[in-house]
Amino acid sequence: MYELVAMKNQLPSLQTSRIILREILETDLENIYKGLSDPAVIKYYGISFNSPEATKEQMKWFAEASQCWWAICSPDNKTFFGAGGLNNISKAHRKAEIGLWLLPGFWGKGIMSQAMPLICNYGFNQLELHRIEGFVETGNLNCQRAMAKLDFQHEGTMWDSEIKNGKFISIDIYAKLKVPGKEINF
Repeated sequence: MYELVAMKNQLPSLQTSRIILREILETDLENIYKGLSDPAVIKYYGISFNSPEATKEQMKWFAEASQCWWAICSPDNKTFFGAGGLNNISKAHRKAEIGLWLLPGFWGKGIMSQAMPLICNYGFNQLELHRIEGFVETGNLNCQRAMAKLDFQHEGTMWDSEIKNGKFISIDIYAKLKVPGKEINF
């Protein structure tokens, strides 16, 4: 039987009145698979899985020390909305990349706007990051709007920088810098 390696970062739960971000557990495997195999979710996401067994690789990735990812759930922890966090954390350069995905039934309900500030505040205040980056596929207009709404600055576009499904795609770069003494509000 597969065992999820304990999160090396011992991530705390983070909460607003509408959501809780909690450590990803082995019991989340089915929900992670449900999201990362859904064509609507993976349309703009870099990975996908075709079975729960294959999804175990993602579960191992979540547990790596260079990632801080949480399950995004209802405050009572009964409904799994998606996952989000920081990856490619560089302590030397004090930066990380933010990522987030939600199951389609929870799109447009303000969950991303609740989760991203929690993740950013954790990165800036607990991990002492100076910069949080977001790499958004150019066609992902919903994510672009969310980044702008949360005051991420558009820094430019890397044209035809990756190949996805046999075609070149462009990636927009967004970033948010730490402003000393300032929390990101919801």
